[in-house]
Amino acid sequence: MFSLIGTIIIGFVVGLIARALKPGDDKLGLIMTSILGIAGAFLANFVGQKMGWYGAGQAAGWIASVVGAIILLFIYSLVKSKT
Repeated sequence: MFSLIGTIIIGFVVGLIARALKPGDDKLGLIMTSILGIAGAFLANFVGQKMGWYGAGQAAGWIASVVGAIILLFIYSLVKSKT
């Protein structure tokens, strides 16, 4: 139970950092910011494990999670601008 709450809190912080670092105006609410941060952490963890940077039980670090969230934010901006 605590790891889920911790993941949500860390994901929210990572999402805020990613939104602050990426230029432009992204109209995301608190829930989408949290989802963006959590997905960024999962993306960084997945890529890191495939590249051999992290082991099976290791979580991605803060910097990798923020980079993953920024990548997802750029993808979100591209998809949003086409609609």
